[in-house]
Amino acid sequence: MKTAILKRQLNRLFLSAALILSLLVVTNANAQTAPTKVKNVVLVHGAFADGSGWRNLYDILSKKGYKVTIVQNPLSSLEDDVAATKVVLDNQDGPTILVGHSWGGTVITEAGNHPKVVGLVYVAAFQPDNGENTVQWLQTAPPAPENGVLPPNDKGIVYYDEAKFHAGFCADVSKELAAFMYASQGAFYAKGFGTPVTKAAWKDKPAYAVLATQDKSIDPSIQRAMYKRSNTKVTEVKGSHCVFISQPDAVANVIIGAAKDLSKK
Repeated sequence: MKTAILKRQLNRLFLSAALILSLLVVTNANAQTAPTKVKNVVLVHGAFADGSGWRNLYDILSKKGYKVTIVQNPLSSLEDDVAATKVVLDNQDGPTILVGHSWGGTVITEAGNHPKVVGLVYVAAFQPDNGENTVQWLQTAPPAPENGVLPPNDKGIVYYDEAKFHAGFCADVSKELAAFMYASQGAFYAKGFGTPVTKAAWKDKPAYAVLATQDKSIDPSIQRAMYKRSNTKVTEVKGSHCVFISQPDAVANVIIGAAKDLSKK
């Protein structure tokens, strides 16, 4: 009698254990197959600019349901800008698309190694490799006549020539907007241009690019060479160096496309 009762108790115990195990397997499988939507976008501005230039793009992406955060780079060094970007990335609540314009491309190349970053978008931006710096890429093509990047001053700060700012930096925006952009540019320390990247995130993570075909600050041939080498998915857009301001819908489409590509289904 006691043996029969013991067998029944053991059978119930084994059945319960099997049921619990099956539930764990199903739960784990569901967790692995559950869709992960990429809805976070972090925007990193370049030299001679600040975060206010991203406003149009912010509005478009936010209305489409993306959580957009804008980094305010100190522009004091590559290390400082990467650190500022990582602070923002730390606060993201899930997988993130990291976007960089111009000098911001160098920043995201280093900061993009952050574990929350699933993809990189370069907007008329530099894309150095390990051991490369920004200025060596600038030197691979002669500057356009409109280019107004001035030599460093006695404090090591580089500014953009006011007389050339509109034509060289943002020719396809209004004169009034160009004047505001010039007035709000950050103080960029030249040493950043000479600092090499230590680990290029695009080697391990998918990269996309908006190539500005009328860029007078980073020659389009430089952009093409960088993006071709890295097998970056390129979208050419007719626009100035500040194509993200003059053509925000086109740039937003590239970012949204990247987010959709990288969302797990």
